[in-house]
Amino acid sequence: MNGRDLVRSVRAVGAAQGLRSVRAAWRRRRADAVALPRGGRERARVPGEAEGAEPQPGGGVIRFARSSLRVRVAAGGAVFCGWDGAAPDPSYALAGCPQADARAVLEPDTEGGWRVVSERVTVVVSRLGAVEVRTPGGVLLRRELPPRWWDRTDAGTGGNAEAAGPEDGAPGGAARGRSGAAGRSRWVQRSEVAADARFFGLGGRAAGPRLRDGSYRLWNTAPGGPGGTGEDRLTMPVQLVVADAGTHLVFHDNSWDGWVTLREGREGAGSGHDRRGACALRLDGGPLRYWVLVGTPARVLMGWTALTGAPLPPPRWAFGPQHALRGGAPRVRRVVAAHREHGLPLAAVHLELAPGARRERAGELPADAELPRLTRELLGEGVRAVAVEGPAVRARAGVPEYEGGTAAGAFVRDARGREVRGVAGPGESVFPDFTDPAARAWWGGRSAERWAQGFAGAGHDLAAPVPFAACGEVALERSARHALEGRGGDHREAHNVYALQMARAGHEGAGAAHPGGRPFAFSRSGWAGLQRYGGVWSADAGADWPGLRASLALVLGLGLCGVPYSGPEVGGRGAAGAELYLRWCQLAAYLPLFRTRGEAGPWGHGAEVLAHVRAALAERERLVPYFATLGQLARLTGAPYVRPVWWRTPHDRALRDCEDAFLLGDALLVAPVLEPGARTRVVRLPRGRWYDTATGRAYDGPGPVRLAAPLSRIPVLARAGAVLPVTGADGATELEVWAPVTGRNGGGLVVPEAGGAHPEATRFVSWLERGRVVVERQGGGAVGYRVRVRGAGAAEG
Repeated sequence: MNGRDLVRSVRAVGAAQGLRSVRAAWRRRRADAVALPRGGRERARVPGEAEGAEPQPGGGVIRFARSSLRVRVAAGGAVFCGWDGAAPDPSYALAGCPQADARAVLEPDTEGGWRVVSERVTVVVSRLGAVEVRTPGGVLLRRELPPRWWDRTDAGTGGNAEAAGPEDGAPGGAARGRSGAAGRSRWVQRSEVAADARFFGLGGRAAGPRLRDGSYRLWNTAPGGPGGTGEDRLTMPVQLVVADAGTHLVFHDNSWDGWVTLREGREGAGSGHDRRGACALRLDGGPLRYWVLVGTPARVLMGWTALTGAPLPPPRWAFGPQHALRGGAPRVRRVVAAHREHGLPLAAVHLELAPGARRERAGELPADAELPRLTRELLGEGVRAVAVEGPAVRARAGVPEYEGGTAAGAFVRDARGREVRGVAGPGESVFPDFTDPAARAWWGGRSAERWAQGFAGAGHDLAAPVPFAACGEVALERSARHALEGRGGDHREAHNVYALQMARAGHEGAGAAHPGGRPFAFSRSGWAGLQRYGGVWSADAGADWPGLRASLALVLGLGLCGVPYSGPEVGGRGAAGAELYLRWCQLAAYLPLFRTRGEAGPWGHGAEVLAHVRAALAERERLVPYFATLGQLARLTGAPYVRPVWWRTPHDRALRDCEDAFLLGDALLVAPVLEPGARTRVVRLPRGRWYDTATGRAYDGPGPVRLAAPLSRIPVLARAGAVLPVTGADGATELEVWAPVTGRNGGGLVVPEAGGAHPEATRFVSWLERGRVVVERQGGGAVGYRVRVRGAGAAEG
């Protein structure tokens, strides 16, 4: 713990608790010094020259002088590359190992190289180990240079070193897999992309969604406190690269600490001297393996979803406004009554709980005995209760969670087999090992108890294991031991997947409590594949205008990494001014998750702000059927709710640089106000006709337009021809149709009100016929909904 961490600890939990954090940090440093391998001599290595190849289903293994490369094309077109015998499994990210494409063929290439040819992608491996990913037509999308790694050559590396041994696919045992010698190797993989390419992804990045030149750490951590947006809570080694030649996604399936350094390319203005874009990935250990998917953005995200699992669609009520607070039942009742008094809708209350916390410090948390009565009372008001808990369990005799977890052997231990203890929100705490199936089962049983108490959802309130801990976060030394599904390892490998496995435990517990239901869950952190277990709320953005902009970047970035349901904490952490709070509410009204926090609400910012927030929430309530449709579409295709404006036209370079607007599905373009005092703003439109939803005026893209952005609203435009489900004045779902352009059809999807966990979607099409708008159900049959046509000069048919 350095001085900055100490100051953060004291501010977060007070002087006494901060001192305990210092002591805990000293213990962690001492434990790491004893248990982790010490620095020593290393030997740099490269693959060497290719010596032969062995065909296998979907590709084969190419043998080099000092390593081997496994290339496999999956049935859906995803390409797997694994060095030194690394295989797709075991993996926390994958929903299952995909079947190999039996039609993919490994064959010799020129100059001693090899290539794997398939229907959707061609992989070319050079004689020295460079890997090129090309389209079937031969267009180069990405070139991976031969990897470089460093192996320890000294024997005395410390108490946690593992013996090196031959790996599957390594010639004569000369090469070792990084997964088989965890912690004993680090490696670098350098890549090249097109000069015009733009980088996106790497999880939820405050600096995104477009990732400019710089280095980005792959280590989930807590942000720097109120006002700080420079650190990233949820990182993933997932890059989405968009260029004129095509779009591709690359995922390095490795959870160790590392850095990604990006450098955008530069075109030679016709001279032919282009500087290609570059990426350098450095990881401290683990396997050198990665997946590549190519195609349009929609096809890439569909393939990514097939690889890592379908997003869990939230129940319909979860698209309504939600409010989080810590406190006893009287405070909860006051907040609910305030929403009713001021005419603000409220779908759920998030109750922030802490197992075994000292109530005099925790703010009079409701006792477990109170919870069933409180949840029933809230449900009678039409408000669901969501239990928000962190993994920290107070380590004290008599605390039921501690005694139950100890009996189950659920808590993380150090290299000597003792429980790892740290200072967190509840006090001196222990932490479950969510990489152990038995620990997950125990935690899932606790989740089932919350469901029995009447809770309708669960929030996993942790940033990630961090160097210091407060408010339920986790403090674990890097030498702490984890089960890792029976493989065994330390916290260096488990750190980034800790929150992912916590979400998994909660999801499995909810599934056991309500078989066949649609549990609602979200987390503050996670890793690739998190969408299988729920969504994300991106807390702790600064209560300032950069924090507002970062909120949009986080949601866009997570969507491009396969996590479609997310949203910020409206207003950030701190005291947001009236205008900032209003603009934050107006933005969040069009994001998948709308979440406010604290006892003070919009009514604390004056009558004008309250009226405008009420109007924004009324529009969100009207769009709930559309949000529900987007949720089912995300489950089926992986397409995020919130999409970059270049989603359908990635070849439009001007749109690739647009970061202050987004598409909500295919139908709506939202342009939030992200600067103080702005009453107009420029919006760059994609190709086609767009209608201002407030005025009905039509604009034709592509190109920029200036739109009014008064305090009462932000610019929202609808695509010509769009058919979207909305809530009508009588509460029933109706179809809102925006007038198509002559000669061009439009359309949209609708998910029926009923239909179980996986309702069937219905497609509608629209077109102009003799000046009137016609809407039909695709495949025939009655439309079944009331139709309302909007758009300049449109008439209903």
